[in-house]
Amino acid sequence: MKINNNKLLKGSALTALIALTTSANALDKPQTMEDMWKIIQAQQKQIDEMKASMGTAPGKAATANVQNPENNVAAGNVKNLERKTDILSQEVEKLRTNLVIPEQAKYKSAYGLGPAASKVYSVGRGLSIGGYGEGFYQANVGDKGGAKDTADLERAVLYVGYKFTDRILFNSEIEFEHATTGEGAEEKGEVSVEFASLDFFFNPIVNARAGLVLMPMGLINRIHEPLFYFGNHRPEVEQRIIPSTWREMGAGLFGALTPNLTYTAYVVNGLDATGFSSDGIREGRGGGSQAKAENFGYTARMDYTPDALPGLMVGGSAYVGNAGQNQAFAGQKVDVFTQLYEGHIQWKYRGLEFRTLGSWGHINNADLVSAENHQTIGSENYGWYAEVGYDILPLLMPDTIQYLAPFFRYEKLNTIAKAPAGFANDPTKDWQIFQVGLQYKPIPNVVLKADYRNFSAKEGSLADDFNLGFGFIF
Repeated sequence: MKINNNKLLKGSALTALIALTTSANALDKPQTMEDMWKIIQAQQKQIDEMKASMGTAPGKAATANVQNPENNVAAGNVKNLERKTDILSQEVEKLRTNLVIPEQAKYKSAYGLGPAASKVYSVGRGLSIGGYGEGFYQANVGDKGGAKDTADLERAVLYVGYKFTDRILFNSEIEFEHATTGEGAEEKGEVSVEFASLDFFFNPIVNARAGLVLMPMGLINRIHEPLFYFGNHRPEVEQRIIPSTWREMGAGLFGALTPNLTYTAYVVNGLDATGFSSDGIREGRGGGSQAKAENFGYTARMDYTPDALPGLMVGGSAYVGNAGQNQAFAGQKVDVFTQLYEGHIQWKYRGLEFRTLGSWGHINNADLVSAENHQTIGSENYGWYAEVGYDILPLLMPDTIQYLAPFFRYEKLNTIAKAPAGFANDPTKDWQIFQVGLQYKPIPNVVLKADYRNFSAKEGSLADDFNLGFGFIF
């Protein structure tokens, strides 16, 4: 049986045109950017097949043929589709390389940062934008100490990152506190850069970071987005003993020694002991604002996640460094060597979430610092807490994405656990806190919170509080 070549060519061209038309129509409603790339690649493959059937080499322009009018029609269609495909490819490439805002964000913590802060690590190239916010109403119970009820947009935060290459990226957090810049005082509202650093990736074991870095201490300092801790307020231990949010200018290394063992180590500007108080070392932080750097601090952290117990993390961190900053205290220049250590355990298993953390600090020359600062600075301080919560909704609605967890937290802390020689202990700084609450997430990136905190001190009176609030990430 003899086959007519012209009919075969016409049939092949018609088949290709139908396929191309189908692909072109599929472009009307692409679901994601990756779907668009798949359509473009399919189009190009079909164009090449059509050219082959016309006797034109792939990659070369289709040309008209006077002897075969059918080829003229096919060639015109191929040219038109090639032009449209090229334009679409250029536009999609611009989107991928210059602005990357995923349509369906996948929130996952990376390199110790919060899930929203980690978005830049998952993009291909270019800009990444994320953020979080939180606010609450606080009613003080019993009116002890004249405390007033308040309503506060505590934080509105913007994460901005830029991935220059697969090995170099920039990440940052800009925070607006209390809904206004106020007068630059933290309690009235201020704008702060919480971190801003460059990451350099070499291999899984050794990578480098430089800039304004979050100190790798505790459970809250690096992962402080409101969806990932219980209650409207961060634990007092991780504010008064570990002074979260704690960031300093510095550089260091981070990585995974094994898939289950991670580390972070930085050299940073030292603390400034002129800011130490009876409430702890919090006001000695530099924060990247012309921070004193006559002395340096050294911090390191390790975390282990055993395969045998899924969801378990065990770790610890340390900070050491002089805080004297070449200044005189009570007429003497002293080092004010400052130490802070902490250990932590976190276990998330199915609906259960458990955390516990303990921290201990020591300050040398605390007597001279106390004399200079006109208040008792503890030569030792400590704090610990434990909390547990359980998501009960899966027990009632097995397929739900919603989350509802009652929780309980206990804290014990003392910023003057030991007073220096010549100064008396202050039992009003010896606290314990009982807290109960409820955490509800209607969707995975929005949370509603309610909690009650009962404060007591060894001496003195502290007001209890009831809090209602919300939080979100994006």
